[in-house]
Amino acid sequence: MQVTSLSLDAFKEMDYWAVEKYNLSIALMMENAGLQLARLVAKKAIKGSVITIGVGNGNNGGGGLVAARRLAAWGFNVNLDLAASITKELPKAQLERALLFGAKEGVPKKTDIWVDAYLGFSQRLPLSAVFTNKIEVANASSAFKISLDIPVGISKDGELFGFKANQVMTLAAPKTILEKLPSAIEVFVADLGIPKSVYDHFNIKMPNFSENQLISL
Repeated sequence: MQVTSLSLDAFKEMDYWAVEKYNLSIALMMENAGLQLARLVAKKAIKGSVITIGVGNGNNGGGGLVAARRLAAWGFNVNLDLAASITKELPKAQLERALLFGAKEGVPKKTDIWVDAYLGFSQRLPLSAVFTNKIEVANASSAFKISLDIPVGISKDGELFGFKANQVMTLAAPKTILEKLPSAIEVFVADLGIPKSVYDHFNIKMPNFSENQLISL
């Protein structure tokens, strides 16, 4: 029987299997995730929009930094809210590129679109004070809010104790944790570049990425 959504544990296994069996590097998937995120942000942005992207020192943050680089390349005003020192190899390289492309460190006085790429699917509750403080500032903003993969601070039951996202762009496949989100929150699934055979192995139908790489659920 095919399923439509994966648990976070099942997705971790699917992600690992794709890397091991198909030599699909984390760096390549990070690039794919960041490009799709940038496309979603650009759909909401207008000329002159101020964009803040919150990032942590992990692969989710790296995806956010790819999006920052892409958006800066397209001429948007991009700012980086660094929730931790970026020391891991891949995010560090992405940060350097984003800054070279024109993204700026720091949170501006006013933000039109706030992107949550602080933590990915390996996040654990309760969040540390650093992330709690960052989220409080973001939630107090009038900005339109977009989360990458899953919102930071989401509970296992899908309650948004953290970042109050208006949109969520999840990666590769729908996640069961997102099914209980309020209906007002738009959820998209983005193509991460994982081949159909991996979906078949995990008994899940591949979204129709041949028609659209960013699908509204």
